[in-house]
Amino acid sequence: MYPSDSPAVALNRRQWFAWSAAASAAMAGDATAQPLLSASPARNTDAERPLVVAQIVDLSLNQQDVSRDFLVGSRSAWQNLNARGGVRGRTVQHITLETNGSPASLQTAWQTAHRQTGCVALSGCVGNATAAALVAMPPPADSSSALALIAPWLHNAVTDSEAETVFEVFPDHQTQIAHAIKTHASLGVKQIGVVFANVQVQQQSQGYVLQVAKSLGLEAQILPHASAKSPIANQLITPTQTIILFVGGTPELHAFVSKLAAPPGRQCFVVALADVNLQVLAQMGGTPKGISIIATQAVPLISSSLPVVRAYRDALGRFFDESPSPQGLAGFIAARYTAEVLGGITGPITRATVLAALQRRADVNMGGYVVAYRGKKRTNAYVTQSMLTQDGRIIG
Repeated sequence: MYPSDSPAVALNRRQWFAWSAAASAAMAGDATAQPLLSASPARNTDAERPLVVAQIVDLSLNQQDVSRDFLVGSRSAWQNLNARGGVRGRTVQHITLETNGSPASLQTAWQTAHRQTGCVALSGCVGNATAAALVAMPPPADSSSALALIAPWLHNAVTDSEAETVFEVFPDHQTQIAHAIKTHASLGVKQIGVVFANVQVQQQSQGYVLQVAKSLGLEAQILPHASAKSPIANQLITPTQTIILFVGGTPELHAFVSKLAAPPGRQCFVVALADVNLQVLAQMGGTPKGISIIATQAVPLISSSLPVVRAYRDALGRFFDESPSPQGLAGFIAARYTAEVLGGITGPITRATVLAALQRRADVNMGGYVVAYRGKKRTNAYVTQSMLTQDGRIIG
């Protein structure tokens, strides 16, 4: 467990991957966590004690490109908030519980957060598989009360019962896919290929991919998943489709795209979703000639003039030696949303009062990024797209 209010360290993306390669080898079945922070010295009133917010982060090999940027975005938001006086004059102690994504590791992190008596909420838990697993976990038997799960990086829709403790901010996969497919349907495309990173992703996503395609009058041809090694998978080397929807993460997409070859004189577009980090993909290189990659994003464009985007870029530049990314902006928004909810509570800020405030689902406008609900369902979702060109430029 790492408190983020320690001095900021300038750690760029290249240094991160050098470090994480060594860290990944050391991560076994448990959450990477130092012993719990000792209780704060006694103070006169609750108002003088720091507020504690925890963030569970999956740094397994296939998730670290998303999780790492998301975490840096969250840290920049909390450090910027504390530099401006915190929440109602109280410092926010943001602690990070890093895991390797295994069930045992997640369970350890989950229990650690609940047993930290000063912790009032979980905020911005990432990535998607981790967030989905946390949604399904009951509070530990010895926990005094439930922790709200605020703004997780979650692509699965939650049930009404789960929505009592889970408060989504970002659009789910179905919304992202609908946006991606609709964009190309409007251009007159009649058929798209669909590739899933693996069998598990295909089982989770194939149903609504086909449903969305049918509603738009498109034929969706399911191609062998990216990890397939059968002879039929060789058909992917030279695809017949102009548009291929890819559902998976950055490492899987890189491995898939490196095998593609666009037919002479033709351009092929591979459309990915928000779990793909174009900045990292560009650094990995190897995009074949004639292949362009479009990533559907769950946040505004990082080049946007929205106040929340400008605030993110300013805070990132102030506290970290980093380039902005959509995943980083998402982490920043997750922390900002959490801070807005905490700041709107009248009276003591506890797990119970935080949960009650979230369950009211008041509209929150964070510098142009609005979170609004009708009942337990969001009424709006920001979905944008950026493109990685074959010469390594990111547009959007």
